Amino acid sequence: MATTDDLCLVGEAADGQAAVGIAAELRPDVVLMDLSMPKLDGVHTIARILAAQPELHILVLTSFSDQNQILDALQAGAEGYLLKHAEPETILAGIREVVAGGSPLDPKAARVLLTGRRTPHPGPALSDREREVLEVVGEGLPNKSVARRLGITERTVKAHLTSIYQQLGVTDRTQAALWVQRQSGANTRTPGR
Repeated sequence: MATTDDLCLVGEAADGQAAVGIAAELRPDVVLMDLSMPKLDGVHTIARILAAQPELHILVLTSFSDQNQILDALQAGAEGYLLKHAEPETILAGIREVVAGGSPLDPKAARVLLTGRRTPHPGPALSDREREVLEVVGEGLPNKSVARRLGITERTVKAHLTSIYQQLGVTDRTQAALWVQRQSGANTRTPGR
């Protein structure tokens, strides 16, 4: 990375759990976050770090330019999204930009988001029961509570979640809950705004 007098590397982490601990210990101004990490992925790491330190700035620096990953990272609280192919000067400028209140976005990531807005996405073909399960999961309830509320077994909840995850293209309940939030946000927006 290019040399600079106004920025200083204070720590590094090999995985998401370590990043949470290091951020709490060192309290940096900015965290450069990859999305693909062992133990705890970048989206969950972002959420955990910001839950403890909401004033901290997080800039994603990753090789992923998938629409869902970009949206998940930004919804978790990342303030910018750069791709690893960026020039060192662009990364340094991005760090400075998030500190100044900006939101740097790699042009390829921006294109993915804009194209996604223009392309109508048919909703997943969830059954009525799967939609009910997803709605309750979106409230943050564990499987046992979901089962009690809907009058079904916990095993049935797990089976529905497996199907839901597959149809939504997510891997866990946090991503499913974020999907629900995105959908409810999209459905409440006024057309033309």
